[in-house]
Amino acid sequence: MMDFNSTSSISGQITALVDAGMQRARAQQSERQYLGASRLGAACERALQFEYAKAPVDHGRDTPGRMLRIFERGHVMEDCMVAWLRDAGFDLRTRRADGEQFGFSVADGRLQGHIDGVIVDGPEGFAYPALWENKCLGMKSWRELEKNRLAVAKPVYAAQVAIYQAYLELHEHPAIFTALNADTMEIYTEAVPFDAALAQRMSDRAVKVITATESAELLPRAFNDPTHFECRMCAWQDRCWRTQA
Repeated sequence: MMDFNSTSSISGQITALVDAGMQRARAQQSERQYLGASRLGAACERALQFEYAKAPVDHGRDTPGRMLRIFERGHVMEDCMVAWLRDAGFDLRTRRADGEQFGFSVADGRLQGHIDGVIVDGPEGFAYPALWENKCLGMKSWRELEKNRLAVAKPVYAAQVAIYQAYLELHEHPAIFTALNADTMEIYTEAVPFDAALAQRMSDRAVKVITATESAELLPRAFNDPTHFECRMCAWQDRCWRTQA
């Protein structure tokens, strides 16, 4: 029950109400019944199993309202980038003729992915058609991306790009990856050539995760210490480390 006593700040009250509303809206959304291709580059295959199996998260590990607002910011900024790129002369398609997102579904629908868009034409100096993926990042992550480029700074995103290029047959030309700095509104852009080896590893990983999960086989953890920062951030940390495997 929310505490609206006299010591509660108006910021706290509004935040609590907004968080509760966002959590209710999230709870009403239907869960996806497949392994999402955008997550295949995650460090831990066991965590991917928990995601795929829809395992309940640990008590108190539900996505907090602040993170839901960050996710929403990403959607809003993606819409901004779409408009800006189109105004810049790029023929960017984000929806099919029926209004649905471009994407793919394989393994009887057990592995699916949905892309931000395809750039089919535009200014000179770029090759078309090209997969387009966009992210909105905080300052630290954006600077790391600018310094080290996608494959090193954000391997999960790199894996996402590669498998999308493969399954949607957009591998002939480099993907156009954009990232918006949420603090400064700077735009980072990288042309990402198709990495066939990475795409194959991610496809093989999807098969491994799906097969193991459906066979009730628990894959090894990626880390040997529950205090590792990725374990601490995992929504299934307690569930995972209660097991002996």
